[in-house]
Amino acid sequence: MTEQLSAPSLDFLAEQIAALLAEPSTSHGLARTLRAAVKEIEISRYHYTSSRAWPNGRIDAAPEKVQIGGGAHRIDGFYNIDAVPPADLLWDIREGIPLQDSTVRVMFSEHFLEHIDYPRSVKHYAREAHRALAPGGRLVTGVPDAAFVLRHYPGNPALSEEMVERWYAKRDCLGDINTFLDLINYVFRDQDDDPTYSPHLWAYDLEKLTQVFAEAGFESVEPWAFDPTIANPKRRWGSIYVIAMK
Repeated sequence: MTEQLSAPSLDFLAEQIAALLAEPSTSHGLARTLRAAVKEIEISRYHYTSSRAWPNGRIDAAPEKVQIGGGAHRIDGFYNIDAVPPADLLWDIREGIPLQDSTVRVMFSEHFLEHIDYPRSVKHYAREAHRALAPGGRLVTGVPDAAFVLRHYPGNPALSEEMVERWYAKRDCLGDINTFLDLINYVFRDQDDDPTYSPHLWAYDLEKLTQVFAEAGFESVEPWAFDPTIANPKRRWGSIYVIAMK
C-alpha cells in the first residue's frame, strides 16, 4: 500500500489550513482549494485508521454482497464500504477495494463513480472490483446519465424544471441554475463549493460505462433493470444503471 500520512501530520496540516481560512486576506481561489483539502483530510483520517488495522489492504471478512459508497442509503444484507460514516468499513476506495480475491457475488454502487477522478481512480476501481468478484460475480453501477440531459438540449423547459426540482431543490446553488446549459454543467462538473457535497469529476453514458468495465476485464456490460429493493428509488430518474458480469 501507499504510505499514508500519520494522524499527527494530518492534525498539523488541518491546523494550518484552519488558520489560513480564518485569514481575511486569503483569496477566494485559495479558500476553495483549502476547503477541498479539508474534505480530503477527513477522508484520510478515516482511511489511516482502517489501513493501520488492515496494513495489507485486505480485511479478514469475506462478504458476498458489498455496497460501495452508499452513504446514508443502506441495503439489507450488504456490507457497506465508504470513505466517511456511516459505513461498515471506512476506506478510501481510490486506494483499492479492501476485499479478498474472488470472494464477492454482488457489488453495488450508486452515484459514486462520478465523484472519483478519471482515469486513475475510476479505472483502478473497475480493476479492483473485477479482482474481488467471484467468477460469475456481478457489478451493478448507477450514475447520472449524461446522454439523458444532452438529448434534451438546447431546450426542454418542462424537463429542466423537473430536473431542478428532483436534483437541486434543496441545494444552495438553486439560484445559480439559470439556463439549461447550467444544468448540463452541473451534471458534468458540479463544482458547488459546499462542505456537505462532493464534486462531479466525470460524466458517463452507456457507451462510457461499457468501455470502462470491458477494459477492466468484465465479460459483458448491459443495462440493469432497476430494482428498488436495492437501488434508491429517488435515484432512478435521469440515471443509468449497468450490470457488469465477470
